[in-house]
Amino acid sequence: MKRNKTYIIAEAGINHNGCMETAHKMIDTAFACGCNAIKFQTFKTESLVTSYAGKADYQENASLPGETQFDMLKKYELGLPQHKELIEHCRKIHLDFISSPFDLESIDLLLSLGIEKLKIPSGEIDNVPLLRKIAGSDKEIILSTGMATLEEVKNAVSIIERQRKNASLKLIILHCITEYPAPFEHLNLLCIQTLKKAFLYTVGFSDHSPGIEAPIAAVALGAEVVEKHFTLDKDMDGPDHKASLEPEELKRMVTSIRKIEKALGDGVKQPTPAENKIGLAVKKSIFAKKKIKRGDRLTEENITTKRPAGGISPLKWDEIIGRKANRDYEINDQIVDE
Repeated sequence: MKRNKTYIIAEAGINHNGCMETAHKMIDTAFACGCNAIKFQTFKTESLVTSYAGKADYQENASLPGETQFDMLKKYELGLPQHKELIEHCRKIHLDFISSPFDLESIDLLLSLGIEKLKIPSGEIDNVPLLRKIAGSDKEIILSTGMATLEEVKNAVSIIERQRKNASLKLIILHCITEYPAPFEHLNLLCIQTLKKAFLYTVGFSDHSPGIEAPIAAVALGAEVVEKHFTLDKDMDGPDHKASLEPEELKRMVTSIRKIEKALGDGVKQPTPAENKIGLAVKKSIFAKKKIKRGDRLTEENITTKRPAGGISPLKWDEIIGRKANRDYEINDQIVDE
């Protein structure tokens, strides 16, 4: 069966740096590159992090000396008016708007704006109140699984299923490695197949590795959703820019994924129409190797296989051996099945 087209999410995250002009340019860029959706992050800094929380190494390396995680994130926070503006932009160009809420208040904000998909970020996979609140909505859920074991993923899925309490749950589970950038030797892309075996839900890949190779390989391994960070310029200030694609790279990734989708086909092993035509020239038939008189036995000494096809297939070799010739044959005459 032919699979659906890969749903490609351009992850803007906080790469807008709190600038609405940049955020709007990112929306237009995601659309121009052929993505299906753009994803932002929604949070109230006071509800997300304490004033004294430290930063991850990748955040520390891309922020001001002495700046706390609170200070850093506060610069990237988008409020209700900004969300309305960005969502309206996406609707006008028919690009899906998705966001990851990091606190309960932010879930309410997104639900009030009528968005259809909510993303649970990897760091919230064990946050029971957040999981329950998102699952309590009727929205499509995307669950990222960075930093989690398979058992932790199963636990999160179970919480979501129990809270939803009906068969309308549409869930996408994304394999993810939460490193920025993620080294290729850590990607463990075969986990995509592990998740497909463990769950009946759609499985995809959220990628933080350099370049576009890993998402393309993920699609070949069965990922039906791909999420990839992008930026307008890797040299911009901020923690995620270095591990993101620039617009031309994002466009190449989308183009490559679409090619791989065509290459995957429907899984039915059969010749293409072009192969059938080529087969007439490169496959073989049974021919006379020597002159054969009518009534002679056909043997391995007087017949052979040669191109072109169209006559008796070599598959019938054992049936032909020992049969009497019904006519005379010259050398290189095609044996006929009379």
